[in-house]
Amino acid sequence: MQRERILILGGTRDARELAAALIAKGCNVITSLAGVTAKPLLPAGEVRTGGFGGSDGLAGFLRQDRISAVVDASHPFAAQMSRQAVQAAAETGVPILRLERPPWKPEAGDSWTAALSASEAAALLSPGSRALVTIGRKEISMFLTRTDVSGLARMIEPYAGPVPPAWTIILERPPFTLEHECELITQHHISHLVTKNAGGADTSAKLGAARALGLPVIMIERPPKPAVPTYANVGELITAHGAMLLP
Repeated sequence: MQRERILILGGTRDARELAAALIAKGCNVITSLAGVTAKPLLPAGEVRTGGFGGSDGLAGFLRQDRISAVVDASHPFAAQMSRQAVQAAAETGVPILRLERPPWKPEAGDSWTAALSASEAAALLSPGSRALVTIGRKEISMFLTRTDVSGLARMIEPYAGPVPPAWTIILERPPFTLEHECELITQHHISHLVTKNAGGADTSAKLGAARALGLPVIMIERPPKPAVPTYANVGELITAHGAMLLP
């Protein structure tokens, strides 16, 4: 009979750290990746790739694979996945936790304007702006279709749509240094930074560069998610729920 195991909804550095920590403690772990990245950084242990087929499909997986607990360590903007996970957990009675880094907060010297969506962020750019946009490839078309602005769009994987001459696609994976970000902004005469409030230390160099160079930031706020016990790092989560997670 298959031993009960923990399902991690992954795709983030936090999820990889959690998988490694739990496996080191003797847990049976499977990490699920959405499959939107062609060459993802893989966690330790067993990995499955692709969607579950909504909350009903996930509930069926929890039952069939004898999942004893779910840890939602998906991206802070993966709201649909988080909602489906909470629904599936409620349907099956499987406990669910969330591992999610705290959002960034503006510091002294920052000039932030909040946006509730990528489309709102694109609309907030004034004509003639030259933006560094770091929101991935899925919603970048909202910026590329504006003929009165220009700039750089940074992402991990290529964008498949047309790219107007006023825009340049940069394929890079974090982490970045403060020096790298300052040089990028300066060399390309960037006037605005547009980013999502993903939180975490690895990508905060761009915010430090914007602060140092006096660059205004359009910050896309996180979407709401159902309330579940949430922890900022792996240590806090294991300390709080080790009795449930560990063998």
